Amino acid sequence: MSDLTIEHHLRTLMGPDASIDTDPTGIPVIAPRTTEACALVLRTANAERWKVRITGHGTWSPVDAPAHLTLSSAGLTNIEDVQGTDLVATVQAGVDRDALRVALADDGAWWPVDPPGGHRSLGSIIATATAGPLRSGFGGVRDHVLGLTVVTADGRIVHAGGRVVKNVAGFDLTKLATGSFGAFGFIAAAHLRLRAIPRADVTLTTEGDRDDLIQDARAILGTGLIPPAVEIVSPAVLGSDRWTLAVRLLGADPQVEADRNLVKGVGHRTWTEQAAPDAAALWRQTLSRVVAGPITVRLGTVVTALDRAVDLIAHHLDDDIVTVSVACGVVRWTGTAEADRCRLLRHAAAQVEMPVTVERAPWNARSALGHFGAYREGVGRLMGSLRHTFDPAGTLVVPLGTDDET
Repeated sequence: MSDLTIEHHLRTLMGPDASIDTDPTGIPVIAPRTTEACALVLRTANAERWKVRITGHGTWSPVDAPAHLTLSSAGLTNIEDVQGTDLVATVQAGVDRDALRVALADDGAWWPVDPPGGHRSLGSIIATATAGPLRSGFGGVRDHVLGLTVVTADGRIVHAGGRVVKNVAGFDLTKLATGSFGAFGFIAAAHLRLRAIPRADVTLTTEGDRDDLIQDARAILGTGLIPPAVEIVSPAVLGSDRWTLAVRLLGADPQVEADRNLVKGVGHRTWTEQAAPDAAALWRQTLSRVVAGPITVRLGTVVTALDRAVDLIAHHLDDDIVTVSVACGVVRWTGTAEADRCRLLRHAAAQVEMPVTVERAPWNARSALGHFGAYREGVGRLMGSLRHTFDPAGTLVVPLGTDDET
C-alpha cells in the first residue's frame, strides 16, 4: 500500500479524532487526540502489517526510521489531574516538559526530572529514560513514574502501575516501558510522583583538572551528603578553559545552608556561588549541550570507576562534550562518530561491566548499534522474547539491539 493510500485510509478511519499530516519524505504523520484513537491506529497498522515509528515533539532523536507511518503524541496535551496535597499528577504523553513545570508550580509541586535537550514531551522523556543532573539526588525517571497507560502494538490499552500493580501479561509494564524507546508500546499517559517545590536552590562551582574534580566530588559524597546534582562537565560544555564541577543544593533554607558549608569545607578549592540567573543558565546549557552532536551515548559505571569511564570515551570517541553525573555513575558524550567506533567503545566497556546506551542517533547508527546492545550473555535473547510478547508482528520499528545480539 502506498503512503498516499495509507494517509487516505487513516483520514477515513480517524475522522476528527486525529491530526494527520505528512513529513518531508511523504510518510503520513498521525497525532491522535485520545488514547482510544491511538489504539485504533495501532490495531489497524498491526492488521495491515504497516510498520510504525513513534515520536513525541521530534526534538530528541531524528524521526527517520523506515516505516509506513509515524505515530505522534503531539495531540495528547492534557494535564488531566494534579493533586498538590498528595503530590501526584496524571499527564498525557504529549505535554511539553516546560508546560508541565509551569502548571505544577501553581500547586507548589514539581516533577524532579531534568531531561537533556529542549522542548521534550513527557512521553519521550519516559520512553528514553533520559534524566539529567538531578538524577544524582532524586533518582532516575523510573523513580518518578507511578504508572503508565500504554497502547501495545496490536492496539490493546494497558493501564499499568498506579491502582493496578501488574498488567495482563504479568509484567511490571511501567518499569519495562520506561527506558524502552517505545519497543513495548506507545506511552499515552503517565501517573507521576511529584515533590514540593524547594524553598532554597543554591549552585556552587569550581574549576580544575578532570581527575582532581572527580576526586573532590567523591570526597563530597564521602561526607555522607548526596547533593541533588553533582556534575562535572568538559570545557566545551560551558565555554570554559578547564573542567567544571557544579554542585546543586535544594531544600529548606537551614539544610541548604548546612550543606553549603559542608561542600565548601571539603578540600582546598575556591568555590563560586552562582547568582540565580547564572545558575539557571549553567544548568540549561549543560542540558542543551548534550544534544549538540548527532549522536549521544550514555555510559553507566560505579563512582570509583568514573575516571576510567571517561578515559574509555576519550580513547574511542573524544572528550570534547562530556558530562559526568558523579553520584549516579553516568557519563554522557555527544558528537560525531562512525557506528564502528561506537561499537568498539561498547565492546571495550562491556569488558569492565559498563553498559553503553545509544540515546539518540541517526537511523543508520541506531539500526547498526541498537539502543542497548547486550553487554551480558543472554540479555539480547531476553529482550527479544519480551518484544515478541508485546509485538509479535514486529509493528513497532525500534532497534533495541543488533541482530547478532538478539
